[in-house]
Amino acid sequence: MAQDSPFIVDADWLEKQLGEPGLTIIDASWYLPAQKRDARAEYDAAHIPGARFLDQDAVSDPDSKLPHTLASPQHFAQYVGAMGVTADDTIIVYDGPGLFSAPRAWWMFRVMGVFQVYILNGGFDRWKAEGRPVTSEPTKIAPSVFHADFDKGRVVGLDEMRRIVGNQESQIADARSAGRFAGTDAEPRPGVRSGHMPGAHNVPITALAENGELLPKDRLRKVMEDAGIDLSKPVVTSCGSGITAAAITLALETLGHTDNRLYDGSWTEWGGLSDTPVVTGKE
Repeated sequence: MAQDSPFIVDADWLEKQLGEPGLTIIDASWYLPAQKRDARAEYDAAHIPGARFLDQDAVSDPDSKLPHTLASPQHFAQYVGAMGVTADDTIIVYDGPGLFSAPRAWWMFRVMGVFQVYILNGGFDRWKAEGRPVTSEPTKIAPSVFHADFDKGRVVGLDEMRRIVGNQESQIADARSAGRFAGTDAEPRPGVRSGHMPGAHNVPITALAENGELLPKDRLRKVMEDAGIDLSKPVVTSCGSGITAAAITLALETLGHTDNRLYDGSWTEWGGLSDTPVVTGKE
């Protein structure tokens, strides 16, 4: 599965490339509190040899009150440079389940001008289950200089999102669960209303993958069609805090859809305000 995505690499290929110069492997795992997993502790206990850990919280904008706000190019460059990453590297990102938080790292690097970045098919959970090499040894890192080339046009802020919702100038694809989207399940963050933006379409992240693998193109196309997404029109992706929205971005790009952007504040911002329109129900 997912062999037809140009943004995915399989475990067989990566295992053969371990130790190659110019290859940078990044564990970008992050979990919701309900998942009861500690990404950093899991990395310290076992990771792919040579992998560095990208903290999705620390790499975010330190001045934002919202979780996971995309950092300035300067902050991002400083953070990943300290990890020893350069814009010339071939970067492989992974997470535990395979397609949860890794797409966010993939998206951030692309927004910052790096296009030789790929996601490991199946994630680290499968890598371990298949008996592939793992280590608990800290990765030796030589800090480098990372040059960011920020494409701000791929990121949507609150004011623009208000306009998009108001005039329906772009489709909105929401990666949250059906219950959170419909407003029948509470949001995990206090003070955030349940429901969704008027006109939004629900494309749950769980619908895009099986066993940690991105679905093949024909099935991804069907998922989008069933959700009411017209692939000939612009799409803005959203989720809870900007992490899993990138999985929809990955699916869209795999299908050749490039007229897409990500609403970085996502539902934590929108649902946390008192003057933004919120609707409930499946539609």
